[in-house]
Amino acid sequence: MRFLLVTLVAVSICNAQLSLTTIKLPSELEETSGLELFGDNLLTLNDSGDKAVLYEFTKEGELVKSIRFYDLKNKDWEDLAGDETSYYIADTGNNYATRENLKIYILSKDFYPKGTIRIRYEAQKTFSKEIRNAYDAEALAAVGDQLVLFSKNRLTLQSEIYTLPKIEGSYSLIPSASINTESLITAADYKEEFDLMVLTGYTFEGLQYFYTLENFVANGFENLNLKRYLIPVKPAQIEAVKIINDTEFWITSESEAKGTPRLFHLKLKRPE
Repeated sequence: MRFLLVTLVAVSICNAQLSLTTIKLPSELEETSGLELFGDNLLTLNDSGDKAVLYEFTKEGELVKSIRFYDLKNKDWEDLAGDETSYYIADTGNNYATRENLKIYILSKDFYPKGTIRIRYEAQKTFSKEIRNAYDAEALAAVGDQLVLFSKNRLTLQSEIYTLPKIEGSYSLIPSASINTESLITAADYKEEFDLMVLTGYTFEGLQYFYTLENFVANGFENLNLKRYLIPVKPAQIEAVKIINDTEFWITSESEAKGTPRLFHLKLKRPE
């Protein structure tokens, strides 16, 4: 499946006020990298190094249970998306552009594996180790009948947007658009009610950012409006986001500098 590359979308820097409430998470979630709702609780996963496990925890930071998958492998799980019928696990981490087995697992809402989406980048011709490369992706969102994957481009600090069906199969990805995030994108979430896509990312210097793409579907890829907000927290590496409403969000940070993983309630006050 092929998609047409369109114009680069620049970032608008916003000076909105952010309020952050911090909740410590248990050490089992030290590499938290993905968030989804599960009833009144949240689901997360750890990226590379952990087993194939999803974790349920409360919004007060208490671990409820872990869900182990013996038929799946966590090579480098990086994000978790969901819709009315399924969860999607992005095993798409590719730090050095060496992987030839990138995939997205499809799970039922009661956590039974339903299939595998296999992906490759159309532009990638070799798989030798490259520290600065364009073939990593850690941010996945479900939008209508498609999945949307955002790249973590260490070459340009932009992010390519890839779209693909939610259907099991093999797909060769060509970007539909590119956004000038000026950071490394780590997480995505979309909520149809507000037609809102949000992202998180960080710079090589350790600055953490939150992004909004309002009217994501209505605007289309040629008219995306990317806004960036500084998240005033250090040390941190924000790797997951979940929309509560159009001004409130859950985000999580991995354990950094011998700290603990954290859940943040982020509230955005946009300029009047």
